[in-house]
Amino acid sequence: MTLDPFYLIVDSAAWIRRLVPIGVRLVQLRMKGRDEAAMRQEISVAKAICDAHGCQLVLNDYWELAIKEDCDFVHLGQEDLAAADLRAIRAAGIRLGVSTHDDAELVTALEAEPDYVALGPVYETRLKKMRWAPQGLDRIADWKARIVPLPLVAIGGLNPERLSGVFASGADSAAVVTDITLNEDPEARTLEWIEATRRLSSGRRVSPVAQ
Repeated sequence: MTLDPFYLIVDSAAWIRRLVPIGVRLVQLRMKGRDEAAMRQEISVAKAICDAHGCQLVLNDYWELAIKEDCDFVHLGQEDLAAADLRAIRAAGIRLGVSTHDDAELVTALEAEPDYVALGPVYETRLKKMRWAPQGLDRIADWKARIVPLPLVAIGGLNPERLSGVFASGADSAAVVTDITLNEDPEARTLEWIEATRRLSSGRRVSPVAQ
């Protein structure tokens, strides 16, 4: 299997219901501040929609719920990675993505034997205040050389106009949140992203997800 070049990140099943049917193949559900029952309901609905449309579902942070709800991937930040039971995740057949922002975090991520590595923020991002400066395109090239053959996901401050540089620098997938969810026409913007990522990634090999 391969990691789709367009990686949508949203915070509810409602967004998944709205955008996945128009062609999204990889989506992360990133929820905060809900109790377990509410999260399991959201995940269950999201998974059913994704299954119906051939989309892979990534759950952010909550690896135990990812196992219970049979998600395709779990994505972990560094703190969550330290606390996670990686053996249980693997035993459940769930693939693992890990966030990285600096050299030390990359070393930690690779020790976990992830299925993909994410690097960010590539550019300034309005989603949240981060202590890391924008990574830039040169860092994408450096990271890709260091993690081959794993797929590299670029995230942070991306828009369709910036994607050519991101893919040319070595990213296999580009992740997006606010450029779509805060757009006045999220559906049209999603289609723009889908077209751009698939066009720019065509003609170059998309990294396989580790088995």
